[in-house]
Amino acid sequence: MLQLKADLVAKFGAGHKARIERGVDQVAALWGQSDGDLAEFCRTQFIADEQTLDATFKRFDGVFEQLNGHFNEVIRYLKQDTDLDLGPLLPLDPLLAGFDPSAHLTEDLFQNKIAFVALLNFPLVPLQTKLAEAEGYSRRKWAELRLTDHFDSRIPAEVQQEIAAVGASAELYIAQYNIWMHHLLTPSGERPFPKGLRLISHWNLRDELKADYADPKALTKQRLILKLMERIVDQSIPESVIDNPTVDWDPESNAVKAAATQEIEEGGSRRTATPSTAPEPNNRYQRLLSQYLAARKADPFSPVAPTMIARSFEINREIPEAKVVALLTEVLNSPQVPKVAAVIEKRLGRKLEPQDLWYNGFLPRSKFNENQLDEITKKKYPSAQAFSADLPRILQKLGFSKARAQYLASHIVVDPARGAGHAMAALRRGDFPHLRTRIEKDGMDYKGYNIAIHELGHNVEQVFSLYDIDQTLLAGVPNNAFTEALAFVFQARDLEVLGLAKPDKESDRLRALNDFWSTWEIAGVALVDIAIWHWMYDHPKATPAELKDAVVAISKDHWNRFYAPVLGGKDSLLLGIYSHMISYPLYLPDYPLGHLIAFQVEEHIRKSADFGQQFERIAKIGRVVPDRWMIAATGQPISSGPLLRAVEVALQ
Repeated sequence: MLQLKADLVAKFGAGHKARIERGVDQVAALWGQSDGDLAEFCRTQFIADEQTLDATFKRFDGVFEQLNGHFNEVIRYLKQDTDLDLGPLLPLDPLLAGFDPSAHLTEDLFQNKIAFVALLNFPLVPLQTKLAEAEGYSRRKWAELRLTDHFDSRIPAEVQQEIAAVGASAELYIAQYNIWMHHLLTPSGERPFPKGLRLISHWNLRDELKADYADPKALTKQRLILKLMERIVDQSIPESVIDNPTVDWDPESNAVKAAATQEIEEGGSRRTATPSTAPEPNNRYQRLLSQYLAARKADPFSPVAPTMIARSFEINREIPEAKVVALLTEVLNSPQVPKVAAVIEKRLGRKLEPQDLWYNGFLPRSKFNENQLDEITKKKYPSAQAFSADLPRILQKLGFSKARAQYLASHIVVDPARGAGHAMAALRRGDFPHLRTRIEKDGMDYKGYNIAIHELGHNVEQVFSLYDIDQTLLAGVPNNAFTEALAFVFQARDLEVLGLAKPDKESDRLRALNDFWSTWEIAGVALVDIAIWHWMYDHPKATPAELKDAVVAISKDHWNRFYAPVLGGKDSLLLGIYSHMISYPLYLPDYPLGHLIAFQVEEHIRKSADFGQQFERIAKIGRVVPDRWMIAATGQPISSGPLLRAVEVALQ
């Protein structure tokens, strides 16, 4: 290797020595025996001429926009029948959803040497170097780094394909995990929930629990939901009650019986002639274990981040795990927690219980009965098309000019989701982001509307950060926490858009308390997610049953450490209910990070009279490392400090 470097320096000049040595090392680290003559490749593909180097970079920029963009469109089409509520699934549909036509792309780019051209001529920089030198990087330098980031590992196509297939299977499992709430019985045989209420776990169950605070039967309904959630986590839930509107179930005793003829509802994916109490056979943990086993197959091919945990933090987030854990623990151990809990206790007029983990009484929506809100949104949005047609008005109400609102609306497609809802970005100009939200037969209920406004935040960011970015390789935001943050900024204004709330000093005070409580809630869940993945790596031969026991133990431990002193309920399993743990590996830390980022961004935006212009400016910063993005957006790095200080002021 030394001789090759010396030969190249002699050929191209001493002025290129540093680039040559770096490029040869980057290529050699991933060059395989089947790739041929390394020395000959370097001699012919090293670019010394500045003009040619610039043209090569621009060519890569255009090529990756097209490759990533078109593959993204194909994948979206393959998954549309599992993602969208378009009718009954065919046996073929899960297979199509698990097929990733881009799985071979990276390996193909290595095999035909395109990847090595990038590695030979542009810098591949580890995270620590990026963090140390970020302040001095130009926009072009950041774009070059994002180019070579495509090639920081060489994971075989068959491994990529398996990861995609396992992920799609887990997503479909979660998308169909519905509970028909009218068929939940109290120990005395009451039905506290109305007919037709079909809730997906965990999103809708959690949102129903939040909405029930305004109901006279709040505690009865909330305690039923808690027991239901715990039975999902420990898998004692009878398999026959999942998405089945023909059976009744008492979660407390776990008794199941056939529903009376007049109580049976239309819909659901399961039918049971003779209801059974047989528990779900650890399907939840088989899906999670499959995600781990598939991810592990990529470990040997990712030397810079040799575990899924490392890839999640070092590559995907570009925030070290230790920093994330420290930020979240700072919130969990904050002295403000018992103070805010005392405020909630006073507002509720009772001792706090485990369900108050999701207390939302600081929000304007807590003043409204969920049925009132459902009536408004269902009338306003009977279909996805109706919501799409209203996008220009919604965006203007949020603070965008008429011209920008029309521009954004024309670049967003609205679809009816089979699951809870999500946003799917476009990756090339000419394609559009898709907003997916759940729409029942009688229209979009408030839960669906609230999610739709959240997803709209994603979509607006996705339009600006693709169509209006200065360097296409910088399209997007630093990581998922940032896109969640910008979506939270939208979601917090959902009632303003409906004309039911107006910001004032009191609402700002309550917003700080709500954001803090929401961050405290999800911070513990994120630590549970991280701990589960560490446990799986420590126990690589675990069975689904052993993994279930571990998740139960980890959930109890974190609850008892952080939540039981405030909410009671020793050994509660609530922290293990989140569906993301099953379908989106290690995604959950992005939510508390997103809350912290959203609060900082919101504080900055509120100082400006023009929400639309500020949101657009921030969304166009692009994929630089997280702290540089935050400094450009708000003037300071990511911190829990602004939120904690605002809570202290709000309490006073």
